[in-house]
Amino acid sequence: MGIFDKIKHAIFGEAKAAEPVAAGAPKTEPAQAPASPSAAPSPAPAAPAPQSKPVPTATAPGTATVDIVPILDAAVKKSGQKLDWRRSIVDLMKAVGMDASLPERKELAAELGYTGDTNDSAKMNMWLHKALMKRLSENGGKVPADLLD
Repeated sequence: MGIFDKIKHAIFGEAKAAEPVAAGAPKTEPAQAPASPSAAPSPAPAAPAPQSKPVPTATAPGTATVDIVPILDAAVKKSGQKLDWRRSIVDLMKAVGMDASLPERKELAAELGYTGDTNDSAKMNMWLHKALMKRLSENGGKVPADLLD
């Protein structure tokens, strides 16, 4: 798993965990049908229901958005540190419990396609933050417009 995937999982993980819970609600309807003995041996009706559920689940991540602001604000609060995730890639990585060392950021820069000098960490960090916000947005994150500029 790459650095971006780890960040995305740290931010979107809780939201994606909620999706199966929502899919679990329709499962209660088929659970009512097995009350009769004849319905219990018929797993075929249960099979179409799970097949239809993965389809919405597959489209849900593409269409549903995850608001990153409350998630990252909560992560900062939980960390107990004064972190400015809105402006700092280092603080964002720390907020989600990741290693924000220079080697980790260089690896993230390579993943996101940074072509500048990775030894100019200030310039790289600014680019990384913008690129990360853009990539999160492209992957279903609701990112404030001012962070996408």
